[in-house]
Amino acid sequence: MKSRFCEMFGIDVPIFAFSHCRDVVVEVSKAGGLGVLGVGYYTAEQLEMELKWIDDHIGGKPYGVDLLMPNKADETVHSREIDPKDLPALQVEFLRKALDDAGIPRLPPGEGDEMLREEIAKITMTKEESMALLETAFRHPISLVVNALGTPPRDQVDRAHALGIKVGSLVGKVEHALRQKEAGVDMIVAQGAEAGGHTGSLTSMILWPQVVDAVAPLPVAAAGGIGRGRQMAAALALGCEGIWCGSIWLGTKQSDLIPEMKERLYEARAEEAVQSRSRTGKPVRMLKSGLTEAWEKPGAPPFLPMPYQTMVNTEARLRIERAKAHDFLTCPIGQIVGDMKEEQTVKQVVYDMLSEFAETSERLLDLVSE
Repeated sequence: MKSRFCEMFGIDVPIFAFSHCRDVVVEVSKAGGLGVLGVGYYTAEQLEMELKWIDDHIGGKPYGVDLLMPNKADETVHSREIDPKDLPALQVEFLRKALDDAGIPRLPPGEGDEMLREEIAKITMTKEESMALLETAFRHPISLVVNALGTPPRDQVDRAHALGIKVGSLVGKVEHALRQKEAGVDMIVAQGAEAGGHTGSLTSMILWPQVVDAVAPLPVAAAGGIGRGRQMAAALALGCEGIWCGSIWLGTKQSDLIPEMKERLYEARAEEAVQSRSRTGKPVRMLKSGLTEAWEKPGAPPFLPMPYQTMVNTEARLRIERAKAHDFLTCPIGQIVGDMKEEQTVKQVVYDMLSEFAETSERLLDLVSE
């Protein structure tokens, strides 16, 4: 395809695949797109192992990493130094009671405490921890590094460029996109509110063309509500040079979600992908569940700021996943979940998307010619 992203990264199709699963990253890159590993809650040591595995399996194809580097991270909060017993008691006890009332077993004594400490230690939210992850990524042959929150420091942008690595940023507002352009990034990912994870309030059809016009000539990838070829065609018609997809890969064969979580996704309707602060303290679009509903009930405690909200949820998440508690299982997911009906391979998703994109493009050409 003729796209600036294809020229920029040497890929066949301008499809960026955000995933926390290394298998998805590899499969999308092998299918002609560009897989991007989401480095949400990794230690630098874990990231090193993940990237080494990708290097060994991707066959020299390009790939990238997506780092969580918020501007206002509390640099006094080092997750490895947090004792679970010191987390805010009001929120911790609220969650314990909610799950107790639902009959979801508690973590085993002793073993559960160690599991909790290990999981909390992965929540890397300080500048020091984020920089350690970035240093790890720079030691690998990545083609792209993307900042998921905030504006990347100019010195790090310059360093990435010196290593031949492109830099991108996710935005949900035009003013954010303009700040990213000033910081020297190479591409913008304009993420509409339909997307999973941290999102703004503007829908994709409004946001995409606004960002395209504002940051020209920087290329823009469209995100939010994309999982099919018709949506890809709409994004390119609105001026974007490619698409950025995340949710659609969660239901694939290569996804590392447990089977019970995948079944929840196949059952879900688009409107069940709701925005909630219950996961991180910031608005996150995720699957509606008993857990998200508990936080909306009268008498629920206030949400904590990032990263404490994530930390207090850790015990609940472990309990729910261990019990495979159907009505409480949840994960970040966009409204495209309503189109996810069965398990497919990553390659099949890519090929179906391109096939529908071609059919849609031909239909538009026919309309114009008539």
